[in-house]
Amino acid sequence: MMYLAAEEPQMPLLPVWPEVVIGLICFGIVFFVFSKKLLPVINKTLEERREAIEGGIEKAESAQIEAQSVLEQYKAQLAEARHEAARLRQEAQEQGAVIIQEMKAEGQRQREEIIAAGHTQIEADRKAAASALRQDVGKLATDLAG
Repeated sequence: MMYLAAEEPQMPLLPVWPEVVIGLICFGIVFFVFSKKLLPVINKTLEERREAIEGGIEKAESAQIEAQSVLEQYKAQLAEARHEAARLRQEAQEQGAVIIQEMKAEGQRQREEIIAAGHTQIEADRKAAASALRQDVGKLATDLAG
């Protein structure tokens, strides 16, 4: 204890050189261990994460390009389907107009046939009535004369 008291009083702001040397040696040992053992593992993990992120970005970009391509194909197919639907509507309207014209013509033809058959029937009925009337008139004339 006497020895400690006999030492010179230390200045609180000046470093103690043996402690600085021991601190530097400990720092060197810790740095060496970290650089040889821990740093390669950290670097490897960081590299794997970087590659995974870059791979994910590349996959996302390729998926984006593929999605854009699919969208363009979808739009083209949709436009084609709309064009086809318009063509089919136009064709159906044209066919409908043709069918209507054919049905009108058929109706007109049937009407003419019915009218002609009616005239024929009326003429036949008129002739039959005239013939029956002549017979009745002839019979009445003979009955009255007789």
